[in-house]
Amino acid sequence: MSLIETNGLCLGYGTDIVLRDVTFSIDRGEIVTIVGPNGSGKSSLLRALIGALKPVAGTVTRARGLKIGYVPQKLQIDATLPLPVRRFLNLPHRRKPEEIGRALRRAGVADLADAQMAQLSGGQFQRVLLARALLGRPDILILDEATQGLDQPGAASFYRQIEEVRQEMGLAVLMVSHDLHVVMAASDRVLCLNGHVCCEGTPDVVAGAPEYRALFGTGTQGTLALYRHDHDHGHDQDHGHSH
Repeated sequence: MSLIETNGLCLGYGTDIVLRDVTFSIDRGEIVTIVGPNGSGKSSLLRALIGALKPVAGTVTRARGLKIGYVPQKLQIDATLPLPVRRFLNLPHRRKPEEIGRALRRAGVADLADAQMAQLSGGQFQRVLLARALLGRPDILILDEATQGLDQPGAASFYRQIEEVRQEMGLAVLMVSHDLHVVMAASDRVLCLNGHVCCEGTPDVVAGAPEYRALFGTGTQGTLALYRHDHDHGHDQDHGHSH
């Protein structure tokens, strides 16, 4: 049984259908990336998968007792509010200190427990959100454009962290992304949406698909290869400061 599967899923708001006929599943340990232009239905699909949007037609089936860890696109925190990372991770439920320590270590920011949320760089902030999503020991981690606002090295570093988390915890990862060239290499499968599933497959298959090229242009193949090449070297753990 897959962790989540959809069958003939149609989503919309009122009479406006934003996504039609999506049949899709994700299994434990898989990394699946969803790409597509603005308005293609990516966010609506995520909302349906986590149960926040009711289908117009079709079904969403989740494994019994499924635990979802969600990393939002952005989270606004009042800059004047003194809020250390440790306290942020204790909201809304208190957690054991060792749980918090483990989540921060898995997210690559073990040294930030006492830092102020308002003073974190973009990359550090996203990793703290990742740590928060990992606290509940999820079966699946869902990331909604989690690297928006990070520069390319910061995004690449964040994705490498996600790969390590996947290996260590054996969870599934579902990412929605605009950052095509950065995500591709880590994904087992890519789902390209534009109001429906226009292509699906391994990163190479999707990058070469005419539907994908029509949406994103042809320049992405070069960057994709470049990222793979980068990927072979060891990297210092940089926390992806955004510029």
